[in-house]
Amino acid sequence: MTEITAAMVKELREKSGAGMMDCKKALAENNGDMEAAIDWLRAKGIAKADKKSGRTAAEGLIGISSAGTKAVVVEVNSETDFVARNDAFQDLVRGVAQVALSTDGSVEAVGAATYPASGKSVRDTIKDAIATIGENMSLRRSALLSVEDGVVATYIHNAAADNLGKLGVLVALKSTGNKDALNAIGRQIAMHIAATAPLAIRAEEVDAAVAEREKNVFIEQARESGKPDAIIEKMVEGRMRKFFEEVALLSQAFVINPDLTVGAAVKEAEKEVGAPIEVTGMVRLLLGEGVEKEESDFAAEVAAAAKG
Repeated sequence: MTEITAAMVKELREKSGAGMMDCKKALAENNGDMEAAIDWLRAKGIAKADKKSGRTAAEGLIGISSAGTKAVVVEVNSETDFVARNDAFQDLVRGVAQVALSTDGSVEAVGAATYPASGKSVRDTIKDAIATIGENMSLRRSALLSVEDGVVATYIHNAAADNLGKLGVLVALKSTGNKDALNAIGRQIAMHIAATAPLAIRAEEVDAAVAEREKNVFIEQARESGKPDAIIEKMVEGRMRKFFEEVALLSQAFVINPDLTVGAAVKEAEKEVGAPIEVTGMVRLLLGEGVEKEESDFAAEVAAAAKG
């Protein structure tokens, strides 16, 4: 029997894009024959899956799973929206979200967790689904919020099915009060977050680099007025106050009732909840956010093909 060397495994990995253990097994099954090993990987759907990994996957679904004092949101991408409407893909995303609820919520932990239906890791289960469904897919992002006492309210926008959609929001509310009433205001706040995409819960929590960049822009704008430095300083202070009001959740005008800030709405809700409420965390995941999508000019492609 041919000895399977590290160099052979490395060569097969480079040719097929498959994982190390899959390549080692393929070579062992085919007595070291490289081409036969590649065919074996293709037949198993392994090489096919990995060859698709270079294609942009910016569609897919956001999935949410919750259990009272904690909730998780995941983003599983596919190449096309058509696949996102596929029942098998929706079941996969729903299952990944449920598995994620038992982890710390990090992508690494979720990917390594066991997917009950397959007995494999989430990462390998997704790889198997790539071969079955025929598109590149990936677990791109995930996050978990929890509270010791209170609720983690959830909201899915543009829902494709229960707890699946294009935008998902979690908001953690700490309170000893009535949980039903707390969840009601939490869901409204989650809807507000979906609409306004705040940068932080409170002004002092806005990223310092982001605030500094805005301040520098305001300074340059103010200098264009030609006013004295003392006046410019006051102008910038006013603009920065307005900036923080617009990007910090609790100081934003509440979309449900614009006469109140979100902070004031939370205070009002305390009467019905029957206890103080503290917003301790929020997560907002928009499908495909930050992914550079490959744009193709279909007419140009046809014209190029016609020219041979």
